[in-house]
Amino acid sequence: MNKLVKKIKINTTIELITGLHIGGSGDNVEIGGIDNPVIKIATKDNQPYIPGSSLKGKMRCLLEQIAGNPKVGGNPEIDNLFGASDAKNPSPSKIIVRDAFLNEQSADSLRNCDNLDMPYTEGKWENVIDRVKGTAEHPRQSERIPAGVFFDVEFILNIWDDDVENDMMNLFEKGIRALENDYLGGCGSRGYGQIKFGPMKKVVLSEENNWKEQ
Repeated sequence: MNKLVKKIKINTTIELITGLHIGGSGDNVEIGGIDNPVIKIATKDNQPYIPGSSLKGKMRCLLEQIAGNPKVGGNPEIDNLFGASDAKNPSPSKIIVRDAFLNEQSADSLRNCDNLDMPYTEGKWENVIDRVKGTAEHPRQSERIPAGVFFDVEFILNIWDDDVENDMMNLFEKGIRALENDYLGGCGSRGYGQIKFGPMKKVVLSEENNWKEQ
C-alpha cells in the first residue's frame, strides 16, 4: 500500500421501515420525562441523527458473522476495508461513513406533525413480562424516530494501488444488504430498526479530475 489512487463517493438515503432507537445521553432527563432518549445534534434544532459509527460498526459486525469469525480481526478482506488494530500489523480503515441527517422533507414533516410526543420523535412504552404471573412490570418509555422518514448518508471508499476495487465494492454491498435484513440501533428483536437503503449514486474522485466531482 503505497499510493491512494481513487476515492469512490457513494450517496444514498436510509428509509426507516420501523421506528429507530439509537441511544443518547440520559443524564439530564427531568422527573416525569422520557428515560431512554435518542441521540440528537444540538446545531440542528435537536434533530435526531444516525451516527456513522453505528452504521459502520453494525455493517462490520454482520460481515464478521457471515464470515464465521469468533471475534473482530479474523478476516483479511474485512480488515482491509474496515481497518485492523493488530499491534503487529495495524492498518487504517479504507471506508468512511458519514453521520446521516434527516433530509429536508422528512425534517419538515416531523416538525409539523401533531401526533408526536416530542419534536421529531415519539415515545414508546416497554415492559418486562413476569413469565410466571404473566404481568407487565418495570414500565419504561423509550424515545424513537418514527417509521417512514428518510436520512441522507454518504460513504467513501479509499482505493489504494494494491487494492482490488471490485472486491471492496462487493464487500461493501454485502454489508449493506446484510444490514437491510437485520436491524440498526437498539431493541431490534422487538421490531425496532428495520431500514432500507435507496439507489446508490457513485462518483469517482482521483488525480485525473483533481479529486473533484465533475
